[in-house]
Amino acid sequence: MSGMVRESQLDRSRQVALQIHEILRARILTVELAPGTVLSRASLQLEFGVSQTPVRDALMRLQEEGLVEVYPQYATVVAKIDTDHARQAQFLRLSIELEAVRRLTEESPAETAAELREILARQKAVGSPETYDIFDDIDRDFHRKLYEKAGILQLWANVRRQSVHLDRLRRLNLPMPGKMQTVLADHEAIVDAIASGKPEAATAALRKHLSGTLSIIDVIRAQYPNYIRG
Repeated sequence: MSGMVRESQLDRSRQVALQIHEILRARILTVELAPGTVLSRASLQLEFGVSQTPVRDALMRLQEEGLVEVYPQYATVVAKIDTDHARQAQFLRLSIELEAVRRLTEESPAETAAELREILARQKAVGSPETYDIFDDIDRDFHRKLYEKAGILQLWANVRRQSVHLDRLRRLNLPMPGKMQTVLADHEAIVDAIASGKPEAATAALRKHLSGTLSIIDVIRAQYPNYIRG
């Protein structure tokens, strides 16, 4: 477990169960809580300084997302990464982001490229193993900007909810040698293509980028055989 998070440290103006869900969800997505980890309700109550009810509700939310498996009267366990779910999430992202990039390349290439370059500059500044978390957060900022500029920002939350298993795979992939450099190069290629007003080049660059993690699924599975199913 991470450091103790007493109830007084939680935001009392927000639902406690929701905050516990958000904290545990983040730990699972970053693989701080690895697949197979047993989540003790008693330990979580102690950590967060709360009663049984908000912990139970938080775990139920995680179960609905497919991030934990609940075995009644036995244990709650962090679920393995579901590759079929990850592939479907990738399909969803490709379907939306390819059209978004095409539209932006045709309608607002200079403006969009300028805003993406600002994000890319921030990401380049944290491209080291010590800053995985920040790098990953800025990666999401980069893609969120595509949705925002294309006028489809409401879809972003839906995509994020569907991408939990894909995100976990990416997190395992990120520390691999050269991965962060590849991400930066891909982002730069996307921005350059948008700025040049070349929709085919932009969509090709985006397709390559979004296919990176699943293209080496066998390598990830070989390194983390107990983390993945499917």
